[in-house]
Amino acid sequence: MNVDQVMSAAVQQAGSDDFGPDDFMEGLTVLCGSLEDARLTDLGHFALEQNVTGSLVNRLRVHDWVRQNPEISQERIDAPLIVIGMFRAGTTFLSQLLDRDADNRALLRWEAADSVPPPSPATYRSGPRVDAANAAIDMLESLNPRMRIVHHEDAEGPTECITLLGQDFKSLTWEAMANVPAYSDWLMKADHRSAYEYHRTVLQILQSGGRRGTWTLKSPNHAIAMESLHSVYPDARLVLLHRDPTVLCASACSLISTLTGTFSDGDHTAYIAEHWTQMLAESVNRTETFRATHPDHEIIDVQYADLVRDPLGTVETIYAASDREFGNRARAEMSAYVEANPKGRFGAHGYRLEEYGLQTGGIRERFAEYIERYDIAAETRRA
Repeated sequence: MNVDQVMSAAVQQAGSDDFGPDDFMEGLTVLCGSLEDARLTDLGHFALEQNVTGSLVNRLRVHDWVRQNPEISQERIDAPLIVIGMFRAGTTFLSQLLDRDADNRALLRWEAADSVPPPSPATYRSGPRVDAANAAIDMLESLNPRMRIVHHEDAEGPTECITLLGQDFKSLTWEAMANVPAYSDWLMKADHRSAYEYHRTVLQILQSGGRRGTWTLKSPNHAIAMESLHSVYPDARLVLLHRDPTVLCASACSLISTLTGTFSDGDHTAYIAEHWTQMLAESVNRTETFRATHPDHEIIDVQYADLVRDPLGTVETIYAASDREFGNRARAEMSAYVEANPKGRFGAHGYRLEEYGLQTGGIRERFAEYIERYDIAAETRRA
């Protein structure tokens, strides 16, 4: 993929040539070079080029909107509630619950990719842009029906922050689409501050349309960039989900195999097993380092088992730790969501460590200190 060509295409589509600070350029350049190793199909080449160009288009429109509306910079993002992981530990379920509270403000999938003009309360969950985003989701899931089982999102529902971070090209979103070892190596050493500053700018734009509330955000990506997250959102309420690492590793490998397999016909099994197990270990290490260096910044620990067993009780605990009241209306809306959305409603997501050359004993030994520190219960593996 040629950097100049995708940037030129984005400028033509957006009608603007102001990309804002050039911090994104190194990540974009490394990513485009790394795609040579991804063994993409023709569909994969097309999809990655479209996604890279689309990310640049939204970035251009964001900076153009700020230029035309300088008052945006005065918008306050106060004490967001940020779920920082771990991988496949229930972040999607928790974010869906939090979204049922009308006092919260989620980042929706459609608006993360198409942020301007910002939605009004009336257009927050409906309209042509929402319909177009849902059509794109339907098309992708028709190409790979397993994606609907493994990780389905509605356009009008909460999404990961990786989409916004990806528009600064410092994000795991690109690794979820293609196996790019060189980009991954670069990403783990990069300074993520500019990505979070861009992230905050987009949130300021989005809430300026009138749909406000306490931001409830989520992404395992935050675990690898804790210092940058903290520097931009120093008053954030942080929630850390914990789950049996043997399940996390197997489920993450299955997820990435499904996502990247949509765009590549290469066998990346060995790389996925090694890389994403190491990514989980690095996420644990970086969150522990953050805790050690910021003992005054509380992190709310949540066990996956507790979230599944007692969703509303878990939310109540999170709210209490965040000095918030869990009102009757929010409780009723969350209860209705739980009842209407049983686990596995799109089908069972099966995964086994052995499919990736991994063994339960080895994973337990590798993460023994983490398991003991948080008293994480072992789970039965899913076939």
